[in-house]
Amino acid sequence: MPRLIALAALAGIAGLAALYLSGGARVIEAWALAGQQEAQGAMARGLRALRAGEAAALAGFLAVCFGYGFFHAAGPGHGKLLIGGYGAARSIGAFRLSAVALASSLAQGASAIALVALGLWVWRLGREAMTDMADRLLATVSFAAISLVGLWLVWRGVRRLIVVTRGAGHGHDHAHGHDDGAACAVCGHAHAPDPGAVAQATGWREIAALIAAVAIRPCTGALFVLIVTAQMGIFAVGIAGTLAMALGTASVTVAVALAAVTLRRGVLAGMAESAALARAQPVLEIAVGGVVAVLAAQLALAAL
Repeated sequence: MPRLIALAALAGIAGLAALYLSGGARVIEAWALAGQQEAQGAMARGLRALRAGEAAALAGFLAVCFGYGFFHAAGPGHGKLLIGGYGAARSIGAFRLSAVALASSLAQGASAIALVALGLWVWRLGREAMTDMADRLLATVSFAAISLVGLWLVWRGVRRLIVVTRGAGHGHDHAHGHDDGAACAVCGHAHAPDPGAVAQATGWREIAALIAAVAIRPCTGALFVLIVTAQMGIFAVGIAGTLAMALGTASVTVAVALAAVTLRRGVLAGMAESAALARAQPVLEIAVGGVVAVLAAQLALAAL
């Protein structure tokens, strides 16, 4: 069974690579952008229906906002890059990473609400100024933060690889059994992290950094909805629409989180109880962290 899982994971990686190399990723991006544009038109119609007091206008408007969030997340986005990369690089449970994905989407919506509230009633900014702030300054900061997370993953992976390599240099066979986290009776070293170390590795500070890196940059569609509803005197509806967008975004990022955790487990499943597993985990962390750092840095430069 582990071999089958590993083969399925490798097949998934090969499929993603083929999709990218064949230009299929650009097709998906174009589809997502077209969906966003259609959803934006539907949101404008929904707002006009709300102004006219039409029945069920609110429910329709929230449904369209959810759809916009889905298409927004399906296209090129920093949330998927960070959540997916982290899930592939680090040992974290599917439920926990899914909760992080949901929290980051909701936090991104909250940052849009805070920006519009401060921009309109404190800083007295217009729509173009707030959108420019989100698309340039905050986007750059967000991508830079994600790049730093990627570099941090590389650093952790290098440290772990050094420890593993030194442990393998004791000159005796570690295939003998001892409990995870327990010290080896031969060399006195622990050859696997104990449960407490694993929990600490994905502690609340690390989780908070992930959520903050995504939340720094608010969604442009959410800014549009919030500014227009504020001008219409129905800011509460804009907040509800923003939360609906966040849930739509979360529907994609949670799926990415589950796929990343499954992919990691599949790749490492064939190495269970193998000496290669100790080396494979930090190598995977270094590789994924490097990809995240490079891609996020490119996006940060493009946003300048």
